[in-house]
This record gives sequence, C-alpha cells and structure tokens, in this order.
Amino acid sequence: MRLLVLAILLLLFSLAFGFGLLAYAMYALLGVILLGRMLADRWSSALVAQREMSRRRVELGETVAVVVTIENRHWLPVPWLLLEDLLPRHALIHDPPNLQVKGRRLQLVSLRPTLRSQRSHKTVYYQLTCNRRGYYQLGPLVAETGDLFGLYRRFRILTEPSYLLAYPKVIPLEGFDIASRRPMGEVRMSHRLYEDPTRISGVRGYQPGDPQNRIHWPATARTGTLQSKVYESSSIAGATLLVDFHQQSFEPRHEPFRSELAITATASIAGALVEMGQQVGLVTNGRDAADRIRIHGWQHEQLHHEQLASRQVARTTVAMREASDRLQPVIVPTSRDHATWIILLETLARLEKTDGLTFAQLIQETTSRLPRSATIVTVLTEVTPQTAIALGNLHRRGYAVTAILNVYDPQVFAERSASLLAQHIQTRQLIDEKAIPSLLSNCMVL
Repeated sequence: MRLLVLAILLLLFSLAFGFGLLAYAMYALLGVILLGRMLADRWSSALVAQREMSRRRVELGETVAVVVTIENRHWLPVPWLLLEDLLPRHALIHDPPNLQVKGRRLQLVSLRPTLRSQRSHKTVYYQLTCNRRGYYQLGPLVAETGDLFGLYRRFRILTEPSYLLAYPKVIPLEGFDIASRRPMGEVRMSHRLYEDPTRISGVRGYQPGDPQNRIHWPATARTGTLQSKVYESSSIAGATLLVDFHQQSFEPRHEPFRSELAITATASIAGALVEMGQQVGLVTNGRDAADRIRIHGWQHEQLHHEQLASRQVARTTVAMREASDRLQPVIVPTSRDHATWIILLETLARLEKTDGLTFAQLIQETTSRLPRSATIVTVLTEVTPQTAIALGNLHRRGYAVTAILNVYDPQVFAERSASLLAQHIQTRQLIDEKAIPSLLSNCMVL
C-alpha cells in the first residue's frame, strides 16, 4: 500500500512539473503493482486442498502416513507456492522428538492451470513416527504465494486440522497368581459384604421384611409356601486409579520422564485389571488436551476467503490454545465394561499437566463419586501433608487405599511414604519402567 501511494505521488509530481520520463516510469510501476496484486489474489483464491491420514490412533513406535493434495482450480497458473503442513512445536523440540518426521512437510511448488477436465494438483507426502503418547494437531496447511516481483504476499489456510492420538505404553504385570490372588488383593471390610443380585446361590424360606422382588416365585409355586432368593456375596475387586497430574508435583529437571512414567504405570495397572475381568476407573486432576481444541473460527467458507498477514499470524491463529480454563477433574467412571478400558486409555493418551486442582482438592471434590466396591490406587509424585490427610480420611471412611510413589531415590521415597504410613496407607515405590511388572505383585490391601 505504501509503494502504491508513493507511486501515485511521484506520478502527480512528474505531471505537475512536466517530467515525462518519470511519468512513464510511474505508469509502468503502477501497472506492475496493480497487476501483481490482482494476480496474487487470483492465485491465492484458486487453491483448495485436503489431507488424508493412514490412521488416527496409533501405538508407540507406529508410523502414520500423511498425504496432502493441493489443487489449482483457476485457468491461470501459479508460478510459486510455499506449502507448510503445521505441527505443534512441543512435538518436535524433544530429543528424540514426540513425532519423528520423515519426508518434507514444507515444499516449494508451482501449479499449472486447470483446463477443462484436466486438473492441476501437487501432493505433499510425509510420515510421522510416534515416540511418545499424546494428542497432536496436524495442520492446518498454510500456503504462501505472491507476485513475481515480491511486492505482495498472500497467506492462506487451506485445510482444517486433523488430530492424531498416540496411546500410552502398556506393560504387562507379572509376579502374582491370577487364579488365587487379585493384584489389588481381597479387601477385609469393616461392614458386611455386598450381595450381587445377578448371582443366585439358592433359596430359603420367606422372612418378614424381604422385598417382593426377592421372592422366588417358581420355588414358591412348587412348595406352596413363600420362598426368597439367596444371593452370592461380592467382595471388593478392581480399582479406581487416582492420578496426581498437577504441574507443581513434578520437578522440571525430571520431566517429561516422571510424568510419562506415571501414565505408563496407570495404563499398565488398568490393562491388567481389564484382562482379569475386574472393574477399573480413573480420576485425575490433569487436563484433557481435547479441551484446548479451537472450536470457533473453523467455518470452511470463512477460511477459504480469509487472507492472513504473515506466516506467524497463521501459526498463532490456528494452533491449539495454550491453556484451558476448565478446573473440573477428569473422570472415567469405574466399570467392568470393555468400553471403559478404551475410554480410559484414550483419556490417558490426552492427559496433560495442569495448575488447577491439587490432589487433596481432587479427593475432596470426587469422594462422593468413588465406589466402595473397588480399591483406591493412587499414583503420586509429591506427598504434601494435605494429600496424606485426604488419603487418611478415605481410609477411615472404609475405602481400601494404596499409594504408588513415583520417585527414584530410596531416601526420598522413605520421607514421602512416612506421612502416608502414619495414616495407615500402604505405599509402593515406582522407580522406573522396569519396576512396573512387579509393582503390585503379592499386594494385599487391608
């Protein structure tokens, strides 16, 4: 715009003072400016693109193929086009990176004109190898083009983003006899065992106070007297996993190793319980990465015509939000349903550290939603006095509670477990991944 204004002023100056050569030069410059601007707008508005992925959910170490196709729908050719399929910065800065890129997601191409049925298109192909669990935004595709003299640049967002979910590692648990002892243990309770109405062990004579739905009508018809069903008693089995994912619980010098180890241990325990047919659930003060997805502003027609000022503006406009204002805990209800395992695994894959609820606040917020029919297994890195008291209160209310401390140093483990042992909470040390298989071997929660 400034160059255009300057050219017009110089043209008026040359006409006023009779500088013919300068006037002809300004006419030529104005023609180049207007033509370049028109062509840059046409080239930019004629572009369409789509992204295809070989899969959207992967295990660690698996590879995803990404194919982005760009098409020119105008009869004018596009001399140059710089394409970049954006990836989140945090997925590339680690060593090794969370997403290992093979191929070129940044390319400089040119597109021929589209004539009748002959479509002009280019393909950007690259592969991603997932080295760490997470929820990653792929794209959108940002295109940059402009006139041949470099006077104008046009930046366009050509595709909506896609999302890739990388599951956490699940390590098989070893060292316990599945047939005789559950890894969480049979829990001795202070109150009577629950009765399971789905499992009838026999019949007995009707007793005053028996509800009508307990009457066994076929047996009553055979004997001529009222008979009541006798149900099998059910004991505590399975676990509700409480995971502390508050960012202040993890020392920066140990990250991301300790937080990822907590996720791996949680997923491994949950996987073992599911294989044994026991119930499992999850409660955590972490943040679900899906809460950071930008919902507004992705109307395709609006993006198709929107011009952005620079590549950096495009990056900041379309990236996932850095923070989420959600303070509610992330909960997967405890259940034996196999679908619960899938939901739990996906939730762990998306889980991020947050500065929201502390672990003590999490327990206070969710106690009413914790079933008494399952052991409470907590995965902790830091143990504050408030945390110890909160877990002790759960124990005193009749919950079976055990704690897994995610620390390497035996002295630190002893210091942090002391306050839990004072509350009659059994503790286990999680040193590294090698300790996970035997983490709950012969574990008996009383």
